[in-house]
Amino acid sequence: MQNPNEIPNGKTGPLTWIGANLGRILVSLIVPILTFVILWQGYIFLRDSDAPKLVIATIAIIWGVGGVALLFYVTNWLVEKLPGSWVRRIQPFVFVGPGLALLGWFLALPVLRTLYLSLLDETSTKFVGLENYKYAFTDRIMLEAFRNNLLWMIVGTSVCVVLGLLIAVLADRTKYESIYKSIIFLPMAISFVGSGVIWKFVYAYKGEGVGIQEIGLLNAIVVACGGQAQAWLLNPPWNNFLLIVIMVWMQTGYAMVLLSSAIKGIPAELLEAARVDGASEVQAFFKITIPYIQGTIITVTTTILIFSLKLFDIVRVMTGGNNGTNVIANEFYIERFTYNSPGRASAIAIVLLIAVIPVMVYNLRQFRERKAF
Repeated sequence: MQNPNEIPNGKTGPLTWIGANLGRILVSLIVPILTFVILWQGYIFLRDSDAPKLVIATIAIIWGVGGVALLFYVTNWLVEKLPGSWVRRIQPFVFVGPGLALLGWFLALPVLRTLYLSLLDETSTKFVGLENYKYAFTDRIMLEAFRNNLLWMIVGTSVCVVLGLLIAVLADRTKYESIYKSIIFLPMAISFVGSGVIWKFVYAYKGEGVGIQEIGLLNAIVVACGGQAQAWLLNPPWNNFLLIVIMVWMQTGYAMVLLSSAIKGIPAELLEAARVDGASEVQAFFKITIPYIQGTIITVTTTILIFSLKLFDIVRVMTGGNNGTNVIANEFYIERFTYNSPGRASAIAIVLLIAVIPVMVYNLRQFRERKAF
């Protein structure tokens, strides 16, 4: 009689294979469980421990770095126990899987939840369909926010890129290039909130009407030149341009550094050949420099464009969105945390996400065409 665990042609059946590999199976089950227990106990300790902060910080570093390394090692070890064809299929996901999981948990799921909340009323209990989106595109305050964001995108982005390019070209020809660039790049080290506080002192005023006093730097300069002190942040639409100055002050250094690096990558032979052929510096700039660094210009422009779309900190600190300076992100904050209307706030967040997506897609396409990744 034939053994039920044997297959014709001398091959063993599944029961025989399981018996022969029982140890490997048990190890493959126990090792991931132990890994999870170790990582979980470390998390519990960091969450509930009353140990000194230095001890907790040290353990957090060891637990974080070591835990990730252990997780990758164990997962890779388990995959390598599989047949060769399965190893080739699964192993790439061992390395990209945690990243995809984090993106899914912290990005994709919140977007889906926000989309769901945007279809509910202010209590998040009653389905209202597209009513919140109707508000987002018809309310006077929202239309003002869209207009201001468009102003930031066009004026702010253009000035940042043009100034950054101009400074990069001019600084490249000076003796103290590194000093000049360091000074211009320095505002990038300051937070947006910090920048807002600094410039609030510049635009500061006291009193109303003809009684305004020149307590701010700008008013002091105006009065010293024979002018009259102004309440700069109370006069729309010019107050929006004064806020855009802060963005230009911060982002020009970023544009300058990237564009300067791209300019230094232009072969000297190209510029020298242009000069030999009789081209002026202006002609060489527009015919050689600009086309050669076009990819970097697009990258810088789209990056600052996305920043201007998501702008929040400067407006919140300087004016709170009052006096015609409101922007989309600030209106989202007001709807959610002041008016406690998660439905409208979620709809505004989705609108902002949709507005950013085309810029990001265009940027990625440009990267792909230039084989940036």
